[in-house]
Amino acid sequence: MSFIIFALVALFFVIIYQIAKASEYATTLRGEDKVRASTNKLMAWLLLAFLVLGMYAAWHFHESILDKMLPVSASAEGREYDSMFKATIILTGIVFFITQTLLFWFAFRYQSTEKRKPYFYPHNNKLELLWTTIPAIVMAVLVMVGLKNWFLMTSPAPASAQVVEIVGKQFNWLIRYPGADGELGRRNFRLINDANNVLGLDYKGDPRNLDDVVNQSGELHIVKGRPVKLIIGSRDVIHDVGLPHFRYKMDAVPGITTTIWFTPTVSTEEMKKITKNPNFVYEISCDQLCGKGHYSMRGTVIVHDTQEEFNEWMRKQTPDYVTNFANKPASPAPANQAAPVTDSAKKTAMK
Repeated sequence: MSFIIFALVALFFVIIYQIAKASEYATTLRGEDKVRASTNKLMAWLLLAFLVLGMYAAWHFHESILDKMLPVSASAEGREYDSMFKATIILTGIVFFITQTLLFWFAFRYQSTEKRKPYFYPHNNKLELLWTTIPAIVMAVLVMVGLKNWFLMTSPAPASAQVVEIVGKQFNWLIRYPGADGELGRRNFRLINDANNVLGLDYKGDPRNLDDVVNQSGELHIVKGRPVKLIIGSRDVIHDVGLPHFRYKMDAVPGITTTIWFTPTVSTEEMKKITKNPNFVYEISCDQLCGKGHYSMRGTVIVHDTQEEFNEWMRKQTPDYVTNFANKPASPAPANQAAPVTDSAKKTAMK
């Protein structure tokens, strides 16, 4: 297949070369002026045909991918992004259609002939001011709308928001939920240990960590209708939490904590019906090239219909401390790992 493609490309250039040579011979035999007039006429018609076929191709392409586009926004805030995107596409689409139609029509209508000589119109202050000021104003309005939505997604989350931490590492997502106390404990990168403390939770210094649940499979559980605040970070390189169905994304930067919040409006089960796909899942993608395993860095989002459904799922989860340290014989802590809290200390802290 590669050889065939190479041969076709080579043949195409050979044909172009032969056409050019034939054009040179025709110019010599028929006279330069006559050939130029004929060529101008042909190019003018070809440009007009290109305009018509190009517009049809753009429309046909749009129609062909409609069923492959993202479904409706699954967050209340994402609908604002959809409306902004739609307005931008309509506005720029109208301008594109008008300018391209005029461009190709003028090339056809005012093609060079023996009876027409070019008129040079090099400068006009009023026109320059007009087509500079109007686009600048329109772009400023679009930017202000975009900033409004940006300030919304990065503003303080509502007090009732669910808090979840997402940390990227090569090449998967680590997701942490607060336990019964409703608070996430403090982390210390010096305590990171892939064997039993992937997030570096400071069990000894912060008892709030003792009931935190860590999910290493990249599965984010949230609740329909309840705002969720994502606390985003990275263990190694720059990643990016991409939530296309919710119309959100945010960089995960080592050493820096970033946050976003949104309100899910469509549960996973409802989206399966909307898309008519019983296997549908919301996706967490890494939208920043982060290494050779970037392609595999994918998580999922489960949007529960009710808070009770989410609570039931949480009751089945085991805190990370219990999984890694509780009911296990004590052993000397590594040099970069704080000694785990004993069960008695854990009960005291939880009280």
